[in-house]
Amino acid sequence: MNVVTAVKMYITQMTEESGPGMKILLMDKHTTSIVSMVFAQSEILRKEVYLFERIDSGSPYEPMRHLKCIAFLRPTKENVILLERELKNPQYGAYYIYFSNIIAKADIKTLAEADDQEVVREVQEFYGLSWDLTQLHRSVQGVTAVLLSLKKCPYIRYQQSSDMAKRLADKIREVLSKESSLFEFRQPEVAPLLLILDRRDDPVTPLLNQWTYQAMVHELLTITNNRVNLSSVPGISKELKEVVLSAEQDEFYAHNLYLNFGEIGQTIKELMEEFQKKAKNHQKVESISDMKNFVETYPQFKKMSGTVSKHVTVVGELSSAVNRYNLLEVSELEQELACQNDHSQQLQRIRKLIGNDKVRHIDATRLVLLYALRYEKHTNNDIVGLVEALKKRGVPEELTKSIGNMKEYGGAHARQSDLFGTQDAVVKITKRFFKDLSGVENVYTQHNPLLKETLEDLIKGKLKESSFPYLGKEQIRGRPQDIIVFIIGGATYEESLTVYQMNKTFPVRIVLGGTTIHNSASFLEEVQAATQGISRRYARNL
Repeated sequence: MNVVTAVKMYITQMTEESGPGMKILLMDKHTTSIVSMVFAQSEILRKEVYLFERIDSGSPYEPMRHLKCIAFLRPTKENVILLERELKNPQYGAYYIYFSNIIAKADIKTLAEADDQEVVREVQEFYGLSWDLTQLHRSVQGVTAVLLSLKKCPYIRYQQSSDMAKRLADKIREVLSKESSLFEFRQPEVAPLLLILDRRDDPVTPLLNQWTYQAMVHELLTITNNRVNLSSVPGISKELKEVVLSAEQDEFYAHNLYLNFGEIGQTIKELMEEFQKKAKNHQKVESISDMKNFVETYPQFKKMSGTVSKHVTVVGELSSAVNRYNLLEVSELEQELACQNDHSQQLQRIRKLIGNDKVRHIDATRLVLLYALRYEKHTNNDIVGLVEALKKRGVPEELTKSIGNMKEYGGAHARQSDLFGTQDAVVKITKRFFKDLSGVENVYTQHNPLLKETLEDLIKGKLKESSFPYLGKEQIRGRPQDIIVFIIGGATYEESLTVYQMNKTFPVRIVLGGTTIHNSASFLEEVQAATQGISRRYARNL
């Protein structure tokens, strides 16, 4: 199951159904993000799409009746109104309209009545992925769009302790029932499963510094729609102020995004050496044959040059941040707080790092957050003292307040799971024994997200129905091979790595999604918004 491939196939079909000829692609804010994530501009140009417009731009565009318009839009009331206005005064010769999700019949009637000049040739629902994360309704749309694009009609299990998970499950089931004809796919022997989880059950994973390439870039530089802003890097060239990191379009990135920081340094070195070798071969152009060979290989040479420049710059900036902010020492303590129980020593080390000027305010705060989550119930915890130390250091109030917010959001009272392995002493000792026997390959990556344990239990048929019930009375017979996981409150690239590894280890196909992809900064924003009752990514009151 590959969501990017499915969406790419749908968009390709859109461009082909309108036939040959010059085309314009008319989008909204969210479908623009979808297209940019699955297609490079050069790819979409090869499909005879020469212009791109936003339906919500507000600026009038010149009539070009010789062009065909492919409209790819979310089926929102705003877009229907804008499209109605467009059809009453059409700027293009023919319109092929595709909605990224299910559109109401009343809206279809409105558009039909607006098409006085009969320019509409096609209206379809194409199920692309879109991430407007402000409401439960958008989460329902996002999940059902994935199910339709993957041609899956799943059974649903949800996290029992989460009202939001239950409500999302109910809303998705309503759509599956109401639009049953759209979900009449041929079912495999064992039905697919949709598993709905709540971020509050594992608030630790988004707080940790990351050490695999993709996750590290997102944590330290931030990835937005496959783009990384490097404009703040001193002396950066114009071409590298914003770079694209897409596994679909960048072979080097696709092969290396899950490597740890030490490994990526070595692969970058090898990439540079290969490029320098090819560049040296291009230096001598003395004959017609040399010129011909150079011209034939130049596009690949130029592409490799861009790849080298991009990744050398990104890795260099990561390396600079690691040294500048003392992240090795910070991350080692983070991992110990997440994985080991040693209150006295860890408390002493946190105090020491709070007093270190190289450590950023955000990193000092995250250490205290992890301490507060682990030792919330410890009789000798010093959460108050650590918060005071942060204030004395000059940490902004919004960060010091996040300690209390985090306890409210993902503290022991809010969690269903035994996140730190403290409830069952026998299980804890056994797990620790085997962990010690196998050893930890890297002290900076010893943490495993709670998602790993949950999925392993699910795959082995051991996931407790009391904790993760089925929606309704139906249950899957056999162990599911197609699993769609959706995390309310956001997923992380560490969890993406876990899913990648499990897809390689077990005979399953797992797809991971969520209301966003978090780094620690966005997660703290999420926590602040949720605890203030103004969730910016999903509506808790819907």
